[in-house]
Amino acid sequence: MTDYILETHDLRVSFGGFLAVKGVNLKIERGAIHAIIGPNGAGKTTVFNLLTKFIRPTGGRILFNGRDITRWQPAEVASHGFVRSFQISAVFPHLTALENVRLALQRRLKVSFQFWRSRKILSTLDEEALERLAQVGLETFAHVRAVEMPYGRKRALEIATTLALEPELMLLDEPTQGMGIEDVGAVAELIRKVSVGRTIVMVEHNLGFVAKLADRITVLSRGEVLAEGAYEDVSRNPAVMEAYMGVSAGDVAA
Repeated sequence: MTDYILETHDLRVSFGGFLAVKGVNLKIERGAIHAIIGPNGAGKTTVFNLLTKFIRPTGGRILFNGRDITRWQPAEVASHGFVRSFQISAVFPHLTALENVRLALQRRLKVSFQFWRSRKILSTLDEEALERLAQVGLETFAHVRAVEMPYGRKRALEIATTLALEPELMLLDEPTQGMGIEDVGAVAELIRKVSVGRTIVMVEHNLGFVAKLADRITVLSRGEVLAEGAYEDVSRNPAVMEAYMGVSAGDVAA
């Protein structure tokens, strides 16, 4: 029997009478890298926000490890190992890489807002923070402020802060957004590396990136699941080519 870490059943949401997500059913296998793709306006960002509880669904259910989390709050799901990143890098720009990761560790240890704690006490977290930075290849950037780091490195730092929360399930929102070609390959290798022992769901527009990484792909169109499967199958689906790439089956045959 397949082990699913995350499932949705008839997930729906409407805004002012407009049905933006229309009965989406997802099954995310534990330990997989699962991509959600689709053309602009397909509803993938809305689905992502529904999964991470930043939008409350109009109908349907979301199950995480078999538990119904449909009405949970974002902080509640995060505390259970279900953590998301954002499309725009969400690190603190004027803190160093080490300080950013250390803050994430404080959050996990329930001392996030105790900023009056002495430097000596907080420094006890430095060893683990350095380990998290090493996981994403940022050990040499430990004492560099985030604002001074190249964009690709900032995204790696965001992943490091996410890892500090010890997620069981990581949701990545457009991880290659705004990146140059040279950074995309590095981030792909980074995601592959940190996926060991955890599940990753990502919304992504870069098909080449998805092709290299994803075990399974869900294609959305107009708020509905258009196709699902391995990249090789999905990329040859006539409905996907027409909706996502603007190419009809007849054009391909010609």
